[in-house]
Amino acid sequence: MASVANINDVLEGHVTLEIECVDRLYLNAYVPNLQVGGQVVRFLCGHLGNEIPSTALFQRIGNRFRREVSAFATAHKIPVLRLKKPDRSRWDDRKLDHVRPYLERAEREGRFGVVAIVACQEFQWVIGARNRAALGKAVSLDFFKEERRVGIYYFYILDPDFGPGFIKLCTYAPWPGKVWLNGHEWVKRQALRDGLAFTALSNGFAGCPDPRRLQALCDSFGPHHVQAFFDRWILGIPTPLTAEDRGAGYWWELSMRQVEISRTLVLDAPRRARAFFEALVADNIGIGRPEEVSIVFARQVRKTTRESFGTRVFSTGTDVRIDFHYKHSRVKQYLKDGRALRVETVINKPADLGVLARLHHLPELINKARAVNHRLLMIEKAGQSCAIGSALFERIHQPHHEGQRTGALRFGDKRAIALAGALCHVLHAVTGFTNKSLRGLVAGHLGQDYSTSQMSYDLRRLRLHGLIQRLPHSNTYQLTPDGIRVAVFYTKLQNRLLRPLLDADKPPAKAELRHALATLDQAVHDYTAAARLMPASQS
Repeated sequence: MASVANINDVLEGHVTLEIECVDRLYLNAYVPNLQVGGQVVRFLCGHLGNEIPSTALFQRIGNRFRREVSAFATAHKIPVLRLKKPDRSRWDDRKLDHVRPYLERAEREGRFGVVAIVACQEFQWVIGARNRAALGKAVSLDFFKEERRVGIYYFYILDPDFGPGFIKLCTYAPWPGKVWLNGHEWVKRQALRDGLAFTALSNGFAGCPDPRRLQALCDSFGPHHVQAFFDRWILGIPTPLTAEDRGAGYWWELSMRQVEISRTLVLDAPRRARAFFEALVADNIGIGRPEEVSIVFARQVRKTTRESFGTRVFSTGTDVRIDFHYKHSRVKQYLKDGRALRVETVINKPADLGVLARLHHLPELINKARAVNHRLLMIEKAGQSCAIGSALFERIHQPHHEGQRTGALRFGDKRAIALAGALCHVLHAVTGFTNKSLRGLVAGHLGQDYSTSQMSYDLRRLRLHGLIQRLPHSNTYQLTPDGIRVAVFYTKLQNRLLRPLLDADKPPAKAELRHALATLDQAVHDYTAAARLMPASQS
């Protein structure tokens, strides 16, 4: 029989470099005190000194901004690219394709600054107004936000610290913006500055003689570097807000719109990477089930949860990419340049991981996204090479443990198997599980009612056998390492070995397996007959 690829065997001893790093960053730039109607009136009348608040005043500011952009581009000989109506799908990447030649030329020349400006129109949430006065009465405007297609400028920048990036500004109030950067590019430039040699991937690292030092550079990246980039360039480009506006407190602050955190494992040969995905697809394609996605993201999913989940497996030639999502976020797992395994958590809304969106919460988001990457590989690896030793097997089959009498967890017992299956759903949930959250899963596996007292009894025997532990000062539990192994071993032994083998003499079992069993059955029959042990014939 051909050997079966195993994730643990593929990774063990064949990873030449493992690096965790912030990848792409996409940030919102917003003016905090220009978000509601009262703030708009205060800005137009209290700050700018107008007697009547009107949207026409915003139009004047927008026209001035456009003139200043045109003059700035002319003075610095910066090309202005005017693109047609965008296709919302992959719009940012398409713009980058137009700008890439200018960025590459500036890189070759060692010229930093704004290298191109893209002018286009996009839908944005901007300030609108309606007259709330009755007919014949004096105009009284009510300001609110609405989505409209307005003018946008993208200032593409080559920065000495970050390399390529852009600042995007809207021409209409409240002048929302975006900032795009790449953490890998920042680390590459810091490594070159510090004299640290490395081999680059298209967006990452393929090799480094000092991995610890490289990882330390990745770990040093923080919100102050992002803020420094924004502060440096927002003062160097035309903006709708002036220095007087900034002095009065009307200026942009940054929040996280999309953050990508990657874990890259460079393998010593491309065939290792292909073998990894062969094993992954064969054994862990169920990772996209809602229960298991919630495990990866450390979120509990109940029947009442109305969030979208999904798993997609993309195949192009021999390359495989697994892409699954939870709420607004997703995890990608794919081959990078055919030689590295990339696990990438993409957070499109920090609240998905219980993190606030302001930029200074970036370190917390990085830590939680890294935990997602780690949990994903742990879950996949736990699904393979999970056989337990005889000592552990015998221990959990005993009706007592450490002097206390408790129920044994015998393999084959319907309730024990249901309990193991339920525990597989909560393997690495860092938030733990409770009597209530686990009880529904056990009942589902049993296919019958399962009471709170039964769950309490089972939790006690799991705890006494050392398979779970109670978190301090709570009624929440976590699986121990032994518990993880027992839950996966029992479940796989039952569902993937014994059940298929018991039905192996009937289709849809493989033909070669059925033929082998028939041969074995005939051999036993012949041996029994030769020994004169056959039962007397019934006539």
